Amino acid sequence: TLTDPSRRQAGSNQGPLELRSRHCKFLSYMFYQAVRDHKPVWMLEDMRTMEYFYWEENASLRTYSPSEALLYAVVHNHLPYAQYLLSHFPEEALQVPGEHFCYCPSSAPHLAMAVTYDRRDILGLIIKIAHKLPSLNSYINRTGCFHLEDGKTPLHLACELLRSETVLILLGNGASPRIKDSKGLTPLDVILEQMWDSKVNVASKKLCLDYLLLFMPSPQFKMRKILQDHPDHWTALLGEDKFNSLVGNTPTSLYLQAMQTILQSLPPSHFPKSIQELPIPQDLMGHGD
Repeated sequence: TLTDPSRRQAGSNQGPLELRSRHCKFLSYMFYQAVRDHKPVWMLEDMRTMEYFYWEENASLRTYSPSEALLYAVVHNHLPYAQYLLSHFPEEALQVPGEHFCYCPSSAPHLAMAVTYDRRDILGLIIKIAHKLPSLNSYINRTGCFHLEDGKTPLHLACELLRSETVLILLGNGASPRIKDSKGLTPLDVILEQMWDSKVNVASKKLCLDYLLLFMPSPQFKMRKILQDHPDHWTALLGEDKFNSLVGNTPTSLYLQAMQTILQSLPPSHFPKSIQELPIPQDLMGHGD
């Protein structure tokens, strides 16, 4: 299935260039399959640096970049290979892949992919490298393509997918809950919209909401008007204190204010170790290592 059937039938009549093209296309597929099958790192690196042709016609001979290889490692959860690529090629591995991958130059596709596929171990490795490189100072807050991905940050994606542990990991490592996507929605809006639209997974939604509020003093969000217009619904869903705080009827609780102050003082590069040493409720500790 790797080549056109008519070409397979006429294989005996193909010239050396076309045969080499087919062979290189096969090698490119073999590399993808090898990452998927979690082959050893040394084997993957040998395959990655082999020259191959892209699937498109008239493409030039080339090799896979560390960035492209890391995308495959994230998708297929090949942790040892991700570790190797990030430790040996930290800046190259986190570059936006080439023109044959549809990503905006200012996006963070590896981080977004790790959130989407729930690869928290690889997510942690990526964030750790980003903290060390000045060129990736704002990496965790990069937005996706405004045309294809609605300008979502990785935090937007984590909230959309209700990955509460990932939400906390991102927030603790410097992800801003105030950035808006192309629709003007903050991550808090994303959660509130889901709570408004459906009663499914309410516990996960509430946990994501609580984590966001821990890192968001004086929250500003687009859904405030809907909360104000339907007080009974939201009071029953959130509780009276949280509802009144969100719509601005009352200040946030002293406990939440104290936690916000403490968390703001923690250096993101030491998260989650720094939060594990705080005397906070156990449910805030279940964010993974």
